[in-house]
Amino acid sequence: MLSREPEASVSNMDLIRAGWFSEVSDLWPGQSLSLKVKEVLFHQRSLYQDVLVVDTTNHGKALILDGIIQCTESDEFSYQEMIAFLPLGAHPNPQKVLIVGGGDGGVAREVAKHPAVEQFVQVEIDALVIEQSKKHLPFMAKGFESRKLTLVVGDGFEYMKNHQREFDVIITDSSDPVGPAVNLFTESYFGLLKTALKPNGVICSQAGTLWSDLPHVKQTIRNCQTHFPLVEYAVSSVPTYPNGQIGYLVAALDPDLDLTHARHPLEELGLRYYSPEVHQAAFVLPAHFKKELANLK
Repeated sequence: MLSREPEASVSNMDLIRAGWFSEVSDLWPGQSLSLKVKEVLFHQRSLYQDVLVVDTTNHGKALILDGIIQCTESDEFSYQEMIAFLPLGAHPNPQKVLIVGGGDGGVAREVAKHPAVEQFVQVEIDALVIEQSKKHLPFMAKGFESRKLTLVVGDGFEYMKNHQREFDVIITDSSDPVGPAVNLFTESYFGLLKTALKPNGVICSQAGTLWSDLPHVKQTIRNCQTHFPLVEYAVSSVPTYPNGQIGYLVAALDPDLDLTHARHPLEELGLRYYSPEVHQAAFVLPAHFKKELANLK
């Protein structure tokens, strides 16, 4: 995530009424997902966003930033495994990895599992998210305990400006395109990713949902295509995300790399969602969306 000046916004607590948290956002107008809240575990505004952690009746603990659900205990593994292993599985030898964002620690947890990864850096700007994830979401935040990890609390843009041609894989685990995450979907951001990668590098970024915001998905792909010769879009099922689905933009500097092919079996890791078969299937889109995303340049 990127730095910005504090600004007034609707408090997450204003979205809890009669014991239910409701995710109401202009990003997906006319619909809302509600979670029944057993207990509010933490609520405070950081320098960058409104941070809420709740315990729910059906989905366990949940992290909510600026009124938008980031993860729930029941289904977070789908998102964390896919955003990590889609690029790690496609890269021939992902020894050094950069994570931008991901303050809950879930992506770090998954990256640490990959046997080829020797070291990885995570840059997260909001120290409060890291602190409260360690306290309330240890099932994800245990990723911060990896000896392979160097954790940097700071601005991902500024970090990459000073680290060029360094990483095999860069994973951008951003929140949705509001507040501090807006710039993580821009053409200039993908330009920074390119310069921070080694020549055969692969990236993966959270890329919204086809069902709620197809124009945003298209523009994000175009922004990436400005700098990367090979760009693909994949999806996975996450029930507590809008429309139950999330997309991943996966791109490579090598135009001949097959991003849809998983090079590493990884059965011994005991993953709960990702597999070589799921990796390949994730890039198979419904006919309508396949047509919409074709030939965007």
